[in-house]
Amino acid sequence: MIKLPRPIAVLGGMRIPFCRINTNYMRLGNLEMLSATIKTLVDKYNLKGETLGDVAAGAVMKHSRDWSMTREAVLSSGLHPHTPGHNLDRACGTSLSTAVELGTRIAVGELDSAIAAGVDSASDVPIVFGRHYQQILLDLNRAKTLGQKLSAISRWRLRDLKPHFPAVTESRTGLSMGQHCELMAKEWKLTQKEQDELAYSSHMKAAAAWKDGFFSDLVSPFNGIDHDNNVRPDTTLEKLAKLKPAFDKTSGGTLTAGNSTPLTDGASAVLLASEDWAKAHGFPVQAYITHFAVAGVDFAGMVSNYREGLLMAPTYAVPKMLDGAGLKLQDFDFYEIHEAFAAQVLCTLKAWESADYCRVRLGRKEPLGSIDRNKLNIKGGSVALGHPFGATGGRIIAGLAKLLNQKGKGRGLISICTGGGMGVAAILER
Repeated sequence: MIKLPRPIAVLGGMRIPFCRINTNYMRLGNLEMLSATIKTLVDKYNLKGETLGDVAAGAVMKHSRDWSMTREAVLSSGLHPHTPGHNLDRACGTSLSTAVELGTRIAVGELDSAIAAGVDSASDVPIVFGRHYQQILLDLNRAKTLGQKLSAISRWRLRDLKPHFPAVTESRTGLSMGQHCELMAKEWKLTQKEQDELAYSSHMKAAAAWKDGFFSDLVSPFNGIDHDNNVRPDTTLEKLAKLKPAFDKTSGGTLTAGNSTPLTDGASAVLLASEDWAKAHGFPVQAYITHFAVAGVDFAGMVSNYREGLLMAPTYAVPKMLDGAGLKLQDFDFYEIHEAFAAQVLCTLKAWESADYCRVRLGRKEPLGSIDRNKLNIKGGSVALGHPFGATGGRIIAGLAKLLNQKGKGRGLISICTGGGMGVAAILER
């Protein structure tokens, strides 16, 4: 059993409302959203002028101008300028990975305090030109003589002005995340009805959580909005059933806009510390990060003829983590499984229940088994709340820590799939 040298305390978190692409944050970028979020956390914990050990944050969709995004956000947060900051990204698992990285450094005694954060804008994306035009511009910049300049300009073509927009696709397969998940849904024989039911549940839970005030101390108003604008309290299973396939429109696709996560803008941040630092500052500990793991899958079929599902890596990461913790899948009070798509969650759960999958893929004698669905994403998940790629992990950590603090004891499991065929998992306990 793995035991950390000293505990990693989660003191709490904050985020701005998550907003659908091209809505409230369409004129803002990653730096503005991240700066506002970290400042909100600093204000909440009266950390103005404090020097923290480190701040780590990241984004998936980012401009080259954001090369020092986290440090710039720190300098705008009210923290002392001696607080360092650095960028880190692992696709959709970015802010959970920042928490793991900083938490590990707290555990070994290098740091006593840190902020783990993440941000993403699907609205303010970098738009670039093709490589041919890029090379012309670079050659033009290098040119020393008029002849060299004219030579570079002469290669220009009108089609060079066509911009290239970023796409959420895998370079090794050319398929989008949704197309990959559609393949997973087919492999595991999921119906649209199953996926719609999970999506409907996510919206109902999220709407109830907002109504009950669960998010009131976790979400700070920003840029004219005070709530996540993707939550649909008025949706119904009948409405969801009428939506057409979004990623496979010709051969029985079951993933729709209603049971998939929308492209989203937003940011989140979590305050981590050692117990001594928390005590010295008078901050109660909400929960502890006790175990974590990452894994990858061969989604491109590089070592075999079998292409594993792009978003199935959590099926590997979670059991690896459970073995290190000496726990079973059923030993949890809460399960936070990121809803990249309703299908991803259902495929993951079916895989853990499958004796064949667990034996062949995970090398286990017995299946991991089922979980109590009443403990799954009880305050809503990404389908309802939205999914700014880099910010989802921070949202989940803050919400789960609050749930454990309210309960007074317990254990929660976090499972996040990511682009690139990776999975990130963690355990929070109180």
